[in-house]
Amino acid sequence: MPQKLSPARPGRPPAARPGRLLVAALAALIFIVTGFGWHSVDGLISGIERIGDLGLGGGSDGATDILMVGVDSRTDAHGNPLSSAERAILHAGDEVGTNTDTIVLIRIPNNGRSATAISIPRDSYVDIPGIGKGKINSAYGATKELTRQKLTAKGVSDAEADKRSTQAGREALIKTVADLTGITVDHYAEVGLVGFVLLTDAVGGVQVCLNNAVDEPMSGADFPAGVQRLTGAQALSFVRQRHDLQRGDLDRIVRQQVFMASLVHQALSAKILANPSKLDALSKAVGRTIVLDDKWNALDFMKQLQDLSGGQVRFETIPVADINGTTDDGESVVRVDPSAVHTYVASLVGRSGSGGVTPSQVTADVYNASDTSGLASQVAHALANKGFRTGTVENWSGAPVSTSRVLAASTSDAKAEAVAKALGGLPVQAVPGTPEGAVRVVLAGDYSGPGSAAGELFDTSGSGSSTTATPVPPAAPIDAGQNGPKCVN
Repeated sequence: MPQKLSPARPGRPPAARPGRLLVAALAALIFIVTGFGWHSVDGLISGIERIGDLGLGGGSDGATDILMVGVDSRTDAHGNPLSSAERAILHAGDEVGTNTDTIVLIRIPNNGRSATAISIPRDSYVDIPGIGKGKINSAYGATKELTRQKLTAKGVSDAEADKRSTQAGREALIKTVADLTGITVDHYAEVGLVGFVLLTDAVGGVQVCLNNAVDEPMSGADFPAGVQRLTGAQALSFVRQRHDLQRGDLDRIVRQQVFMASLVHQALSAKILANPSKLDALSKAVGRTIVLDDKWNALDFMKQLQDLSGGQVRFETIPVADINGTTDDGESVVRVDPSAVHTYVASLVGRSGSGGVTPSQVTADVYNASDTSGLASQVAHALANKGFRTGTVENWSGAPVSTSRVLAASTSDAKAEAVAKALGGLPVQAVPGTPEGAVRVVLAGDYSGPGSAAGELFDTSGSGSSTTATPVPPAAPIDAGQNGPKCVN
């Protein structure tokens, strides 16, 4: 039982892609509602759609773990169809589907003073209960459709079959995320397509920053370089774009995260909290677009989170074994190693490893001093897959070495020891003048640990990665309390 706690590809035209990440505002929702005055709580809560019997945990591990899901939907939270004007603004089209292309797990310690939001790429190839291997964004929809077919075959009415199959889809997604991350989900939040625009406009738009100008017609993203404030409809294009990005969907996740951080910062600012009309707009947006589980005591939760206005919200992404993965049938997927994801998530949520050091706290430089081309890159990939961060990755330019080692300020450096252990037990060598906490891996011809050809032969992780995998180390964390928006691709 879990512990408590892709490159751009051609596709359909814009009207058929409304669910692609849509709701970066989703992960900010819970933080937004903390800013309401207590006089607004009753009205806010009464307008939210509630659902039950989802098989959720009980929050007994010292934190609240929330699964926040963006659903590709043409209705609001209460099942009412969007107006034609709203569909036109959102470029939603008429396609009906239930993909969950935004999946974020948020962990908030019971002291309510910090939070970690962990994004899961929508194409992550995982085990789905009752179905088998598939992309994680299909867990909800595939289970729902399979259940619906079984119910209607038994003579259950369409309305009842839809209700029960939707419940089954939600439960399947919750179980899939728990199995992948090792975290039991305590609460569930879901937002539809229209929520993104309404929440963004309710706070008066959100600032973002682009490294370069973009003009990408598939998403409608057409923006200059630099800092700019986006309306809800513009923000939808900003976070939907994945074509013409260097890392495809992973770069899009970074956009989601910086947008969420900016939205959190904006929503919890004094200008919003002291503005009754803005609070009213937020309340209406939340009531129309959000679905929550019925065990959630919103009042107690908001009191718990009152210190989050300090910006202690960090956004992360699970490690990816191969962004260019394919199945035996030729389907493009993002390969992930569940054991590596478990280790990485545990490090983020405070479950330490060697010497009290968690992998996400360690950045290692990796140097190739062997004759094996690309060895440093493959070992860096192996470290990233275990949750470590990697810095410089290049050929060794120092004196020749015959044995692999980890260089650090001292032989007892905890970070160096953690890296050495992860790479099969390399020796740690003290080098005078090395900055405290710096970790440098030097790979000689004797190296046979993770990332080497020999290491691949004995890899039992089941990740399906190989020496042809595309390395994707975790990105630097994003802080909702930053001064100004972080510039992104």
